[in-house]
Amino acid sequence: MVSLQSSLFENLQAYYGDIHNHCDISYGHGTLEDALYNAKLQLDFVSVTVHAVWPDLPTDDPKLEYLVDYHEEGFKRAKAGWANYLTIMDANNADEEFITFPSFEWHSMKYGDHCVYYLEDKNREIIDAPDLPALRQILRDLDTPIFVLPHHIGYKQGYRGINWAAYTESLSPVVEIFSFHGLSESGEGPYPYLHSMGPAHEHSTAQYGWSQGNIFGIIGSTDHHNAFPGGYGYGRLGVWADGLSRQSIWDAIKQRRTYVLTGDRIQLAFALNETLIGGIAPPDDTRKIQVSVEGGFALDYIDVLHNNRVIHRESVFTKQSDSNRYKVHIEMGWAEMDTAFDWDVSLDVENGKLLDVEPRLRGYGPSVNADDDNFVYSKLDHSDNHVRLQTLTRKNQSLHTANTEGLSLDIEGDADTIIRASINGREEVLTLSDLMTGTRTFYTGGFVSPVICFHRAIPEHEFTHTFEFEHHHTSDTRDWYYIRVRQHNDQWAWSSPIWVEGQS
Repeated sequence: MVSLQSSLFENLQAYYGDIHNHCDISYGHGTLEDALYNAKLQLDFVSVTVHAVWPDLPTDDPKLEYLVDYHEEGFKRAKAGWANYLTIMDANNADEEFITFPSFEWHSMKYGDHCVYYLEDKNREIIDAPDLPALRQILRDLDTPIFVLPHHIGYKQGYRGINWAAYTESLSPVVEIFSFHGLSESGEGPYPYLHSMGPAHEHSTAQYGWSQGNIFGIIGSTDHHNAFPGGYGYGRLGVWADGLSRQSIWDAIKQRRTYVLTGDRIQLAFALNETLIGGIAPPDDTRKIQVSVEGGFALDYIDVLHNNRVIHRESVFTKQSDSNRYKVHIEMGWAEMDTAFDWDVSLDVENGKLLDVEPRLRGYGPSVNADDDNFVYSKLDHSDNHVRLQTLTRKNQSLHTANTEGLSLDIEGDADTIIRASINGREEVLTLSDLMTGTRTFYTGGFVSPVICFHRAIPEHEFTHTFEFEHHHTSDTRDWYYIRVRQHNDQWAWSSPIWVEGQS
């Protein structure tokens, strides 16, 4: 990582997780064991969430009878299996390896949906509370650390969107603004709400919540229902934590040292007057803003927003470097097939060094009803300069929804570095020189057969950037700043804000 981490962030590390996703423990597809296996492929921490309670479920609408039956059956199954769920989640928690948090989802038309998270292994219950104030009070009485985090906030209040009038920072330090439902940063921008529940509503967005004086950080999660936490492109959470343990990840979320990711493992470090991401800085007319980004692909632009308005954009990245580090995204899928295609891809780096491998695995898309009960179908092996990915793909859901699978290689090398690929037994050889100008594709058969794509090799100076500047502003009330990052492959990141106290 670049210079900002080595100074202000020197005791912290970026970890990646998904704390809101589902499987068949209530309603959804795939087992809890499937979900945990898939999570370990590409995440540092996870919560597989149990759909559990909906006190104002619209039972009086005959048109929604199918919806009521579906949810009530799922809630019964969740409560019956809760004890076993806790046992499995705890058994898969291992400090410095992989972290799990138990959680259940509490739905509400009036207050919006919330996920309830437990830190310790005591007093962990599904709370069938009639409203949000009652839920909070019952959870406080349990006398154990709790989060109650709103999600898919962008729907209109009364239609399972957030109710800002009922929001409190207590128990809810962060809010989920991105998932397969879409983006609720503001009322416009990428990733519109396309779910049957409706479009996003301005007064339910994060920007509106901040403008009302609320203090909250932001996270992304998939809300995946097919046992694939962290599904690439559907939402993830980055945290700056001092270690990989339940307590360390919990503390990072509580202190709002969080940022939202769509897919790529972007490292986003942000500080203001030496106050870190998520913090509240003391009053000062002069604000020294420091930003450092390491992307997973070529950076397009980095925005600094103040009180929801862009005040600075970095978008011309011309600085060359002597670095011989490159990132190569390898993606497989496409084709015109109604059945799944099995991939067995081995990659060997020669005349260079494979520094890291970033899995970019989607799983069955959240809106895909998989009918073959095969939810564990990817295997990834990585050693020294070798990586092997076994997976399967189906044709893309639509012209704008990918079902591809892939990974990214972080390579130290030069123009003569070789990537030797075995693609289902067929050998192809590429050099970094071949990939420095653009993509190379290999078909497994004839026209509309499955394809593997080696994307352009991105040099380090295109995926890393650090900058700082001073912003001068005087305010009697608290104001806020946050960062927005876009890459050329349309993967994004958004930071939690840093607030500055008002002069009064």
